[in-house]
Amino acid sequence: MTLLAAHGLVKSYNGRRVVDGVGFHVEAGEVVGILGRNGAGKTTSFRMTIGMITPEAGRVEFAGRDVTFEPMYRHALAGMGYLSQEPSVFQRLTCEENLLAILETIGLPRGERRRRCDALLLQFGLRHKAKDEARTCSGGERRRLEIARALVTEPKLMLLDEPFAAVDPHTVEELQAEVRRLADDGIAMLVTDHNVQQTLRICDRAYIIHEGKNLREGTPKAIINDPVVREAYLASSFRGDEFD
Repeated sequence: MTLLAAHGLVKSYNGRRVVDGVGFHVEAGEVVGILGRNGAGKTTSFRMTIGMITPEAGRVEFAGRDVTFEPMYRHALAGMGYLSQEPSVFQRLTCEENLLAILETIGLPRGERRRRCDALLLQFGLRHKAKDEARTCSGGERRRLEIARALVTEPKLMLLDEPFAAVDPHTVEELQAEVRRLADDGIAMLVTDHNVQQTLRICDRAYIIHEGKNLREGTPKAIINDPVVREAYLASSFRGDEFD
């Protein structure tokens, strides 16, 4: 079932069209990447999808409903979770308070809030940090806390903006495993990241955006072996042996 579909998205800045007819779709339980060089239009396309930026043309459909012009909070209410590129935890709150602060906004009984909080701390390996302020977390712990917060509302779709930025290789592997586990649980994932190899490792499909347009779409293997993609986006030295 198609959960998210973007059709013909268009956006211009200072007279320059940075997104020119971009489209993509995500099925339930699927991990899809949006990749491209800096300035290609991938981030703008991504942010139009979540409701941070309003497109000039095109539409975004989520769970069969047109959400193109709805604000970001309504996307969240509809079932879209969002992991921002920038740090988003409340630094002076403890890890458990970060989760409880979001849980208190969705009208659950106190006992259920506590149960969900404890379950998320356990799931993301943060029980030992429950009473510690978030500012004491390592980069990997902070990223896991941010993902846990995004899951508080039990979204159908998660949009991950640069999830592997500023974290060590071991944490990247942990986050990759968590993304795949969440997808296996039926949560769809739309991911954009500058690290091509790390992103393709977790994707079922990926879209390459080039000069504001769709260049190619396909499986990681198809993307890596496409001569057009290699010329326009991937370095000639890029090795994709693991995807064969």
